[in-house]
Amino acid sequence: MRVLAGAALLGLWQLAAAAAANASFIPSPGAVWEQFLRLSTTHDGIRGYSGSLLVEHLGISLRRILIGSAIGVAGGLVVGVVLGTVPWIRVVAEPVVTFVRALPPLAYFSLLIIWFGIDETPKLWLLAIAALPPVAVATAAAVHGAPSHLVEAARALGASRRDVIRDVVLPNALPEIFTGVRLAVGIAYSSVVAAETVNGVPGIGGMVRDAQRYLQTDVVVLGLLAIGLSGLLIDALLRVTEKRLIPWRGRS
Repeated sequence: MRVLAGAALLGLWQLAAAAAANASFIPSPGAVWEQFLRLSTTHDGIRGYSGSLLVEHLGISLRRILIGSAIGVAGGLVVGVVLGTVPWIRVVAEPVVTFVRALPPLAYFSLLIIWFGIDETPKLWLLAIAALPPVAVATAAAVHGAPSHLVEAARALGASRRDVIRDVVLPNALPEIFTGVRLAVGIAYSSVVAAETVNGVPGIGGMVRDAQRYLQTDVVVLGLLAIGLSGLLIDALLRVTEKRLIPWRGRS
């Protein structure tokens, strides 16, 4: 069914491109495929796009996403555990986390550029800040909602506060935490184009933004497909990891 659905989408895409009769508006699947071959090789002395192959653009963007997401997830775990276990900190800091979560990435990217320049640092900070709130909120809710009878039983057996968090609260919260991690990685993916608006080439988002300036719609579509397909692959890997690390999810 997925193969048939993919074929149907390709057919609709081809029909839309033929109806538009304007490659700058809707490129055909064949034009996007030709750009894929062109950007994956050296053609007429031109290597890929702006001197980098498509896989190199994608690899640099994935490295940025990986580093930014890792920083955001680590920070979100710490913030979430603190919010979920210390009531007065939750009262003070939860509105701040919600405020940051509501901000679109471009809203604070200019400020990051002023602070850190136009190299890698503001890009990584943008992705980290975008990825932190979902993990923090999911972790805080899961930790705060830990079964009280299990916590009390652990304390009755002599467990310290640290032991309770490590052996009772966090294992119980892992399913919700992993959901927050998947959301965080997805948000980092959606923010990579914003992160690469300034000095983003090489990078798949920077390639898309640069191609947009020259009305190279087929390159833009190719970049979007590369981001989307790699995102599906990463999400599938996260699902497999979740099943291995949390085999009890969905079981009573």
